[in-house]
Amino acid sequence: MPWAGPAAMTEPISSRTPHPPGAGIAGPLAVAGKLATRRDNVPVSATLAANEALQRRRQRGEQVLPLAFGEAGLPVHPRLIAELAAAAGRGSYGPVAGSPRLRAAAAGYWSRRSLPTEPEAVVSGPGSKALLFGTMLALGTSIALPRPSWVSYAAQATLADVTPQFVPAVAGEGGVCDPDALEAAVRSRRHGDRPIGAVLMTLPDNPTGRLASPAAVRAVCEVAERHGLLIISDEIYRDLVHDPDLPFLSPALVAPDRTIVTTSLSKNLAAGGWRIGVARMPDGPAGSALRARLLGIASEIWSAAAGPMQEAAAVALDEPADLADRVRRSRALHAAVCREAARRCTAAGLDVAPPQAAFYLYPDFTPWRDKLLARFGVRTGDDLATLLLDQYGAGTLPGSAFGESPSCLRLRLATSMLYGDTDAEREQALAAADPLRLPWIAAALDRFGAILADLSGLDDLAA
Repeated sequence: MPWAGPAAMTEPISSRTPHPPGAGIAGPLAVAGKLATRRDNVPVSATLAANEALQRRRQRGEQVLPLAFGEAGLPVHPRLIAELAAAAGRGSYGPVAGSPRLRAAAAGYWSRRSLPTEPEAVVSGPGSKALLFGTMLALGTSIALPRPSWVSYAAQATLADVTPQFVPAVAGEGGVCDPDALEAAVRSRRHGDRPIGAVLMTLPDNPTGRLASPAAVRAVCEVAERHGLLIISDEIYRDLVHDPDLPFLSPALVAPDRTIVTTSLSKNLAAGGWRIGVARMPDGPAGSALRARLLGIASEIWSAAAGPMQEAAAVALDEPADLADRVRRSRALHAAVCREAARRCTAAGLDVAPPQAAFYLYPDFTPWRDKLLARFGVRTGDDLATLLLDQYGAGTLPGSAFGESPSCLRLRLATSMLYGDTDAEREQALAAADPLRLPWIAAALDRFGAILADLSGLDDLAA
């Protein structure tokens, strides 16, 4: 079934009923109350809240183990800093879609990954996060999300007044809905007032650190084809797959007329604070319609991505040799530290799938459920994360933040903030042949091991 494009606006702004005469401030307050009722379950993002909580503890002089925040944890490359400084005088508004230079660079980036792209198919924005939200607003349809999945997807769907529908992820893979479960979910809501019209993938995945197989991606694309679903593929971690020989399949190669792809500089080049991202629209007329709607939304929210950031991002997406080497060394560092943390979890008796990408692992503490309840009164993932923060100064995120049941005892651990407290230490970590031997990284991992040992009641797990 062809994808028909974004739904048309059913009510033009000019036709909406104004406040009645004499309503005064009561009218706006009543409207605000209704909006708050609909969106009052969207607190500050769990990752940002956890990071701020750890920062407050640091400011009080407390020792912390930062495993909650999904920041790449590395300095921005000097070349990018220089490019940004050189472009700092670009203070004019630019095209909503982004400068021709940036869009051409993004098209080249995707084309080098066997995904031929024209600059006209690219839209830039202040981070891929904003582009994802704009896309949900443009679609205006319920969206299927893998369970577990990144904390902001469901929150953004709620803010966009579309319904997020969690679907179990493919077992052992992460980031992709189980195709049979997706089929059942789409069918069950087909005749309701909010049928599922889109499905999201994260390739590779946050929170599990796993990469879905090409077979799983193809199977979801087949479901999307049968039911006319748009596919959103968040590929922000694509360049951080640990093993470059591990097969990576973008759904845009399987279903180019119904797939939008997003990425940014936040993870592969550790420029999360710069807030710059790009999206590749689907091929064909429906993609053109989606692009037009997204540009309209963008023009009213962020106008255009910051001009200096666009200039630096264009250089990054051109992938000169020094930046490509930076990504390669970052990938190796992430793999070494994340795998060692996973090894310590496994040695402690926890269930954890070996991480395949980025700096995430998603251990399951269910084997310790009885002892955690008996010793600490832990019943939920939130209880466990609170225990780790309050008693050990370790920041983590519970599985419930990613759509799991509150009783789930999984935690998302991010190891990327263990590389050092200064840029000098982080640069040493990037350059090290064996970063696990650096004293500050070894000490952080040993502390992690000691926490696991104390939680389990065993004292020989720290090393």
